[in-house]
Amino acid sequence: MSISINFTNEIFSLNKLQLPTRYYYFNDTENYIKLLSIGEGIFPNDRIKSNINLENSNAIFTTESATKVYPSKKDFGINYINIKLKNSNLEFLNDELILYKSSKLLQILRIDADENSTFFYSDILTQGRSYEHFDFDSMLVRNKFFCNKELEYYENFEVLGKDLKDYIKRHENKNYIYLKLYIKTNDNEKFLNILHSNGFNSFTFSKSKNMILGSLSSKDMIDIKKDQKQIWILYRSFLEKNEFNLGKN
Repeated sequence: MSISINFTNEIFSLNKLQLPTRYYYFNDTENYIKLLSIGEGIFPNDRIKSNINLENSNAIFTTESATKVYPSKKDFGINYINIKLKNSNLEFLNDELILYKSSKLLQILRIDADENSTFFYSDILTQGRSYEHFDFDSMLVRNKFFCNKELEYYENFEVLGKDLKDYIKRHENKNYIYLKLYIKTNDNEKFLNILHSNGFNSFTFSKSKNMILGSLSSKDMIDIKKDQKQIWILYRSFLEKNEFNLGKN
């Protein structure tokens, strides 16, 4: 199951589409794509691969709804996203990830951006379905970010549902929803100051200051989505772009 999308000089082309992966493309004001899968979820043995290439282009991506990961006795579902940017801007806002009880997920993200490219990428992790509480089995994360062909930031870890549940219990933490953001602008130092001045103090630079990294948590999805949107608005304003309606209200 895979999709391969290309924008060159703002012109869209679909290089590959294999069901159940689907998409909706809009270009009324900006290039905008909603990605979705039939069944709205990832099952054991699923291998979902999304390739996105932008050259001299701008594009906004989002998922149409929450991504559900279904239970597995043995095999991992795999979600792989590969993004290449050349003199381009990418904005990718994922809806929440819902890991069902006994589910297993391998998430792989690779972003390769040149010095003239910018991006805004966000992920949301929940505690699971409303009657579950981090009852998933395992989530493996392999995220790599390259700036000017040099590895800028690498995430390589495994989260076990039982460990996360124990950690939250020990610390008496009621924030069960997590938002992670990965940002690259044309002036990271200036934008980081803007984030801090707006009360978003949990953001910092990557090792060579070519990226901004941040995370937020809350007990309320409305608050997390509100923060995600506010930071995205700041990002777009910094790039001298108007607010954009994702059509999800």
